[in-house]
Amino acid sequence: MRVVFTFKEEPKRQAPARGHPPKSKKQTLSKTMYGGDEVSAIVVDLGSHTCKAGYAGEDAPKAVFPSVIGSIDQMEVDENDNPEKNTGAVTESKSKGKRKLYVGSSAMGFRRDHMEVIPSIKDGIVTDWDIVESIWDHAFRECLLVDPKEHPMLLAEPSSNTQQQREKTAEIMFEKYQAPALFLAKNAVLTSFASGRATSLVVDSGGGSTTVAPVHDGYVLQKAVSVSPIGGEFLTDCLIKSLESKGVKIRPRYSFKRKEVRPGEFQTVDVDFPNTTESYRMYCQRVIASDIKECVCRAPDTPYDDISYSNIPMTAYELPDGQTIEIGSDRFKTPDILFNPSLVKTIPGMEGSLDIVSSARGLPQMVIESINKCDVDIRRELFSSILLAGGTASMQQLKERLEKDLLEESPQAARVKVLASGNSTERRFSVWIGGSILASLGSFQQMWFSKSEYEEHGSSYIQRKCP
Repeated sequence: MRVVFTFKEEPKRQAPARGHPPKSKKQTLSKTMYGGDEVSAIVVDLGSHTCKAGYAGEDAPKAVFPSVIGSIDQMEVDENDNPEKNTGAVTESKSKGKRKLYVGSSAMGFRRDHMEVIPSIKDGIVTDWDIVESIWDHAFRECLLVDPKEHPMLLAEPSSNTQQQREKTAEIMFEKYQAPALFLAKNAVLTSFASGRATSLVVDSGGGSTTVAPVHDGYVLQKAVSVSPIGGEFLTDCLIKSLESKGVKIRPRYSFKRKEVRPGEFQTVDVDFPNTTESYRMYCQRVIASDIKECVCRAPDTPYDDISYSNIPMTAYELPDGQTIEIGSDRFKTPDILFNPSLVKTIPGMEGSLDIVSSARGLPQMVIESINKCDVDIRRELFSSILLAGGTASMQQLKERLEKDLLEESPQAARVKVLASGNSTERRFSVWIGGSILASLGSFQQMWFSKSEYEEHGSSYIQRKCP
């Protein structure tokens, strides 16, 4: 007896085209009902520093790019002056005069005359919806290569997001992108899910701010959320000013060229671009300083003071222009600002930030304050499951230092446990990973806010569907 195997249909299921996961029958039959793992939902976490986007069910985002954009006002620059039209993603905003928007890592890395760098989010609030739309466009069409009409969207949002912001998000997703379904999930809840917990205290230290939010049974306890304006970008600015006060000048990559004089020996030649904006120069400096911070900085074991750390061994770092700098006490002073914001007063050039610092509290105080605002019954559980998340929380020794400080300041009965993934990538993307897990759960599929519900009830219905 001869058995014949045929494999004609197999390749279709095996290797979907890039950016297009296989469509299921359930998906094509109904746009409002989704079934388990067959939904290829898109998860987007738009933070104040970077935007992360990818498919639900995967263990890391496909696209990670800056959430700031470059903008050139067409009133001052004629279109013909831009020969480099093919570099990066370019979207044109039609509403606010004529301006060209440049989105993505490669587009932002290319210097252009009169290009201003504009943030999309400030203090957790969207400053310009045109910019946010251009970032979403870039994520869907340039990075993931998907049609938003075909995928439900799970978007991460700050714990303190306002009702107006949520309704505007729903309106854009359903009206402009025609998404079949939408869900807005709080950052802290997603971080909790990523670590497999329903109740925890999430310390999310990102680019723009640091937020401490208690999560109980999958819901954020809003009354106990604590926010500090000190985030990764603030620390980067402190590091730049501190290095400048010691005579170290960080030169942006566009401002010099390196020529080979002899084999293996280079000479740096300055290049002058008078039409470069101050915001773009600062953006390029921050990129370099941020790398210095990630490579050499670590949280000190004990509170920083100049005498104890004055004889600390120097660490060498080579700047892009070839000069090698030695970094000493700044390695410890910069991260310690998270624990003791008043240290900013000792950094020359940061005088303008003193009003921000005066209202800020250190991390241990924020954690204890937040737990004390919660119900007495869950305080013990919160103390024993403090989760670290966000790019700034990936800093070396931060977990150990926070745990040490909390043990000293918390009630004696409390069993303090600070948890953080050993993998810094997981710590950085914990919000996105939580969204990826949530959107791929079979039990979650009935919770989507569908397009038909939007058409029936309007955008305000998102408050009920996504509490």
